[in-house]
Parts: sequence; C-alpha cells; structure tokens
Amino acid sequence: MKLVYTSENRILVNMASNLLENADIQTTLKNEFAGGAVGELSVFESWLELWILHDRDYERAKILLDRVERGADELPWECHRCQEQNEGTFDHCWQCQMDRDFTQSAK
Repeated sequence: MKLVYTSENRILVNMASNLLENADIQTTLKNEFAGGAVGELSVFESWLELWILHDRDYERAKILLDRVERGADELPWECHRCQEQNEGTFDHCWQCQMDRDFTQSAK
C-alpha cells in the first residue's frame, strides 16, 4: 500500500479517489474521522489520505493525478493502435476508441 494523495480539502481527496477507482485502481482512505482529534493531533496529521492498495498501480495513479493537476494544457498524444493524433484531453482515441496508454504519456 502506498500513499498517493493527501489534502485538507476532503472533496479533492474524494474526487481523486473516484478518478482512480474509475481507472480500476483500488484505493482506501485513511484519517476519515481524524478531524475530531485536531488539538490532540497536529492539523496535518488529520488530513484525509488516499492510499492505493497495490504498489504496482502507484506509477499509473500518480500519472492520472498529475494529469488532473495540470488541467487541459496537456500535449496531444498518439494512439498506439492506429497512430492517430489525439488532443491531450482525450482519454480514448477518437478514431479507433482504444484507451489511452497513460504510461506512455508520462514521458
């Protein structure tokens, strides 16, 4: 299990969790109920944490979360099936509907 994201904003952490779960990356949340312990714990220790269950998914999870932080400025990508150029915001090739290979996008 590895920590991939933490924030004082619970909405952002839950959105990140949903993003990863939709990409078939299993996650778990820690410190869900630690907010009541502020005072006993430091504020940072009570932030909600998003962990992935399988270490093998760590790189892909970080790539997906980095994409969200960068927003729509992403560079175009080439489909590894049909070699079609696609806009950076597309998750699937517009021509053949192949899923984007996010491991290639990280370069």
